[in-house]
Amino acid sequence: MRLNDYADWSAYEDAIYAEYLATVAHASLRLFGHVVKVRFRPETRHKGYGFWHLISEAPSQNNRNEDDRIPDLERCARVRWVAWCIENVESVEFSWWENKRGTETHVVIWAELHDFAVVLAKRDTQDGPRYYLLKTAYCLRGHTIRKFTKERDAYWATQKD
Repeated sequence: MRLNDYADWSAYEDAIYAEYLATVAHASLRLFGHVVKVRFRPETRHKGYGFWHLISEAPSQNNRNEDDRIPDLERCARVRWVAWCIENVESVEFSWWENKRGTETHVVIWAELHDFAVVLAKRDTQDGPRYYLLKTAYCLRGHTIRKFTKERDAYWATQKD
């Protein structure tokens, strides 16, 4: 999905949001047999919280203000890739591993041939099985590719014991 195919940003934003709802938020995605959920609250410009983390980035690492996020056209164009990555996580074209960020355990799915990653947080519930919460997805750059390679390799080295 490319911006050039739409009359203006507003039409494009609505189209990618509709695609996000259809292919991710309401698609009954499952990862390793567990439900994948998305965050809808708080909303920004009448669109769910999770959506903005798929299509935009913070202006700086220190800025956590959701209203300041900047759309990333590469992320926007790849909104359909999120479901594709989750559905094909165990395919040979993908790597996946777990990492810790603060108190959360994340699953990172990396479409290596396309330098695209999806990040989900593992959630355990008191009443039943865990689910995964979609955190973000983004295109990788050089330094992140090196970091991901080291992190993935270290994770799988510990799993062999």
